[in-house]
Amino acid sequence: MPEHASPLVSARTRAAARTSRTSRSPRFAPPSARQALLSGPAAILAAAALWGTTGTASTLAPAGAPPAAVGAAGLAGGGLLLLLVSRGARPMLAACTRAQRWLLGLGALAVAGYPVTFYPAVARTGVAVATVIALGSAPVFAGLLAWATGHGRPGVRWAAATAAAVLGCAGLVLAPAISGHGGQVDGTGVLLAGLSGLCYAVYSLIGRTLIAAGHPAAPVLGSMFGAAGLAVLPVLLASGTGWLGTWRGAAVALHLAGCTTFLAYRLFGRGLRSTQAQVATTLTLAEPAVATLLGVAVLGERLPALSWCGLGVLAAGLAGLAVPVRRRRRPGP
Repeated sequence: MPEHASPLVSARTRAAARTSRTSRSPRFAPPSARQALLSGPAAILAAAALWGTTGTASTLAPAGAPPAAVGAAGLAGGGLLLLLVSRGARPMLAACTRAQRWLLGLGALAVAGYPVTFYPAVARTGVAVATVIALGSAPVFAGLLAWATGHGRPGVRWAAATAAAVLGCAGLVLAPAISGHGGQVDGTGVLLAGLSGLCYAVYSLIGRTLIAAGHPAAPVLGSMFGAAGLAVLPVLLASGTGWLGTWRGAAVALHLAGCTTFLAYRLFGRGLRSTQAQVATTLTLAEPAVATLLGVAVLGERLPALSWCGLGVLAAGLAGLAVPVRRRRRPGP
């Protein structure tokens, strides 16, 4: 266009150029329905549903399979798979600051520490008590850690939803033990279950921190879980691998690695992009609800009335966090 073109034509040309650049920019493209569905709290709940299949799957393992070996096999296979598919892991590590690399290392230790503490807790206190303490303490640890590290003070909505979810989880899982012949609770098992909840809260908070700093979710979780998978290999080898040579053992290990670790944590990482760590750990209390329903539907277990009441309270608490709050528009001047 000549330099002496009219100001009106020049203004229209500049406006058209801005419109063209805006339409081509992917930043302004609306998310697809699939992306919107599997994001935020919905992705966290989907991950928790997959984690809820762990208990049912582990009951199908061969009788000689040690519980610690089953958990280590799932983490080793799924963690290494997460690392292999994370193409941006090496550039992400190069872009990390020294402090962020230390966070990744701490997150990997926390990931590896979860099965190492949780499965012995199950062996000492049983599935019900260990699950309640581990999953019930994780949101509390996450909220306190986020507050202590300056990542946001837990709000009233989170506190109320977490209290309802923990109470419902306790009623859901502990009701059979209360109505049956429950044994004495082992103190060491309770401590180990609490440590597993702390481990879960730590790596959830670290993952959320690194993702919020601008690093992609897949490389962050791939790096943490890949390192953790390597760390638990000695546990698997020391516990024995003969059970992996059977069809049932191989099927259980593949399910734990592919579904409850790889796919579940891909969804978990996607959800952490827009969900606070303390909220995410509360939403994962859906895991014992799914595990209980699968026990009723697949294994033929029966639940007392208190368990069904706990399930309803748990669902109400989770809905309080999963459903977005509609903000009222302020009236104009």
